[in-house]
Amino acid sequence: MVLTKAKRSGCWKPLPEEGEGASALWTRCDEPTQSNWRTPAGRVTAYSARSPGKETPNEDALAVFQTGDGSLVLAVADGMGGQAAGETAARLSLDALAGALADAEPDPERLRSAIIDGIEEANRAVLALANGAGATLAVALVSEPFVRSFHVGDASFLLMGQRGRVKFESIAHSPVGYAEAAGLINPEDALQHEERHIVSNCVGDEKMRIEIGPVLTMAQFDTLLIATDGLVDNVLPGELVAGLRSGPLDRCAAAVAELARERMQHETPGLPSKPDDLTFLAYRRG
Repeated sequence: MVLTKAKRSGCWKPLPEEGEGASALWTRCDEPTQSNWRTPAGRVTAYSARSPGKETPNEDALAVFQTGDGSLVLAVADGMGGQAAGETAARLSLDALAGALADAEPDPERLRSAIIDGIEEANRAVLALANGAGATLAVALVSEPFVRSFHVGDASFLLMGQRGRVKFESIAHSPVGYAEAAGLINPEDALQHEERHIVSNCVGDEKMRIEIGPVLTMAQFDTLLIATDGLVDNVLPGELVAGLRSGPLDRCAAAVAELARERMQHETPGLPSKPDDLTFLAYRRG
């Protein structure tokens, strides 16, 4: 599989309708940017924006790769460690993933191995910066009708049915994420917890670990979301599901993004508000 090369600055949005090697890699999307694509596997919507009021570049990045067998690899990365370091870590993470996928045969098992190899190479590349940089990462491998998640840190993976049933949700690699998963705190309290920002696993850590989710079967019109914490720290889980489960995917994504940015800019008692870079990919089967 040959991947087209992404530009190194600004948003780069092209993704052909179909074809082996088609790809899109976004970095430094400072202004709110959304694109929507129809692929052989389903519809994809990408969104990225810099934190409101922030003057330094967006430290998030996203990528979409199509393979010759019709599979999709979707990825989001959230850089950490200060503006230049975080932006570089996020870009290196997706560059490494792209490099591994470029050498992989278009087969689900080979792609799975390539994703793992790419994340491990990303970890080596970020560690080599030796400047304290890091990144969280979420990757989805969509091979009709199956999907599988890979994540490091608190970037999120969420699969929902058309009627709103949550079929799978990743656990954030953080003290608050584990407490929520154990039922010690509820999702609403977790969003406003004073230690919400602490992450216990990231790309750029010698002890990095990759959490691989189960192989899930997607029904027609199921919706998949992968996102950086700029989305999930500002929109309640029930709001995400209600907003994305049905209806035109591009409009649903735009509405959810608008809600997140509104929360960032205007605090409301009892609701989350955490200004941050915001990036996500939504995929709808069918």
